[in-house]
Amino acid sequence: MRRSGILLTLLTLSLLAQTPTAWTPDLHMQVATIGTVVPSPDGKLVAYMETRALMEPEKSEMVSQIFLASADGSRRLQLTRGEKGASAPSFSPDGRFVYFLSERSGKPNLWRIAVDGGEAERLTDWKGEIGSYKVSPNGKWIAFTGRKPDDEEERAKKEKRDWIVVDEKPKNHALWILPAEPDTKGKREPREVVPATRHIAAFDWSPDSRRIAFEHRPAPKADEWTKSDLSEVEVESGQVRVLAATGAAEQDPHYSPDGRYLAFTVTSEPPRWPGEERIAVLPLPGGDRRLLAATYDERPNLLGWTRDSSRVVFSEMKRTRSALYALPLEGPYVTVYEPPQGVLGAATLNLTGTHVGFARESSAEPPEAYLLDLRGGAPVQVSRANTDLPKLPLGETRLVRWKARDGWEIEGLLTYPVGYEAGKRYPLILNIHGGPAGVYTETFIGRPGIYPLAAFAAKGYAVLRPNPRGSGGYGKQFRFANVNDWGGKDYEDLMAGVDHVIGMGVADPDRLAVMGWSYGGYMTSWVIGHTQRFKAAVVGAAVTNLWSFTGTSDIPGFLPDYFSGEPWDNFEAYRKHSPMSYVKNVTTPALILHGEADVRVPVSQGYELYNALKRRGVTTKMVVYPRMPHSPREPKFVLDVMQRHLDWVEKYVR
Repeated sequence: MRRSGILLTLLTLSLLAQTPTAWTPDLHMQVATIGTVVPSPDGKLVAYMETRALMEPEKSEMVSQIFLASADGSRRLQLTRGEKGASAPSFSPDGRFVYFLSERSGKPNLWRIAVDGGEAERLTDWKGEIGSYKVSPNGKWIAFTGRKPDDEEERAKKEKRDWIVVDEKPKNHALWILPAEPDTKGKREPREVVPATRHIAAFDWSPDSRRIAFEHRPAPKADEWTKSDLSEVEVESGQVRVLAATGAAEQDPHYSPDGRYLAFTVTSEPPRWPGEERIAVLPLPGGDRRLLAATYDERPNLLGWTRDSSRVVFSEMKRTRSALYALPLEGPYVTVYEPPQGVLGAATLNLTGTHVGFARESSAEPPEAYLLDLRGGAPVQVSRANTDLPKLPLGETRLVRWKARDGWEIEGLLTYPVGYEAGKRYPLILNIHGGPAGVYTETFIGRPGIYPLAAFAAKGYAVLRPNPRGSGGYGKQFRFANVNDWGGKDYEDLMAGVDHVIGMGVADPDRLAVMGWSYGGYMTSWVIGHTQRFKAAVVGAAVTNLWSFTGTSDIPGFLPDYFSGEPWDNFEAYRKHSPMSYVKNVTTPALILHGEADVRVPVSQGYELYNALKRRGVTTKMVVYPRMPHSPREPKFVLDVMQRHLDWVEKYVR
């Protein structure tokens, strides 16, 4: 008995040692995220994605699986399993099957599984790329965008003659259709209905399943979105007609259920990178495009139509939150659902236009999937993805407002340290978002990502996440307010926010850190070139030299839009607003993080700053992540990035 008691005590102590007592970057990685929440056509079921980190000795992947739940949340089951995971769930029109994409066969292919469970059936044997897919309203066909493998490319690669002629042979996706059911020989042969002379992106089936409206652009490059147009193909004959081709960018088509209209988003003319979009409707089979009433932020995410074809449904950011709205053919938008706190994401309208599925989270609540009946009622939680997370203290997050130097009101989210005591000052982290038209919203502070907000708070830090002018979520005027002025009034907004938190008695002015990613990295490198008030800085994937960035990024049209001209025509503006122009002023210890495979902000931008600081004798360290694009995707990289942020401020601020 004594030996058993000792063993039990040792086991208890071992379990207690493994149980976390506070939020850490490792615990952040245990939080599941929710994606693509789609209701069945009758609204009785919901399919959704849960994504979790898989970290083993030789694996580092984010793996998504598809779950199925009843509309009241009383029953749920995991539909897909396996190392490769599954994504992009959708229902068949009769509700019998859930379709999805998976690489479980080695390449992305289309699969389906009965809602009653069982083995999944592979529908395609595709050796190339698959983009997106949609099942026809009559359930007989599946349309998908994709690119066939190029045998000559593969041969050239093997023979070591795989040179690339820039801008030649873009890897465009064509539009294909596939029968939902096999022929008498058990085959499903895909048929190309629109060739890859242009890159085909979003598309939609007509209600009678005879036509497909599709968005297309010259190439799949990120810079080409400004040239998006809409066309329509008759599926049987392959005849294509242009629907919308102007100097604006027309995108994301949706047929009304009665077939009378096509709704889509359209930008200003010419399109602007800060973002300015409206929802338009085009009468079918012909007529003039008509703009519907402007939305709050003029960047709507169009979901589709209500069942009676009287309104379109969209989601949109509104300050630090987001909501669902309906917009009639005449008159202003109305709010369908706005959460009391937090944000909505992964929203999908079902095939019949009666229900919307979405993910919801708040600063203190992890993501879960919800179902909303548009005909009335409150959203119902249908998932239990994060119910087993340890119930550990979280720093409280509050909305704060302050006045900029010129009188503009600026907002931000302030996360207090765990165990905050009024009257006591704490070290403060200024965390700047990317974009610049990004926006900090009320997302769960424990979710996995670049910044371990919950872990910062557990370590005794306050964190300010400001939305300076130029941010999204506050309307067009606010979003365009930093055009020709990066590092100007947006910088003043940030410093005024820090001063405000100091004035609240929360922040210690002698223990400040600053960090940001992308445009946030730009602002971080700008900040340390203009003030020595910060004891530590972490510069993530930063634009540091506007001229060289424009010549090497995959979006060379981005800064010429923000700075009213090309760098060779407006050299002084590019020099004046480049952090590298002020590198002689930097004394702050700076950690520089960058992905080696970043084509958005090439790693050379990080090296420019690192080498300058190193040669000047400033304390600096640079970490480069192989295979990593503009932000970390592999879980081990995500974890390392979080931990390095925490360790750097602990070393130089604490």
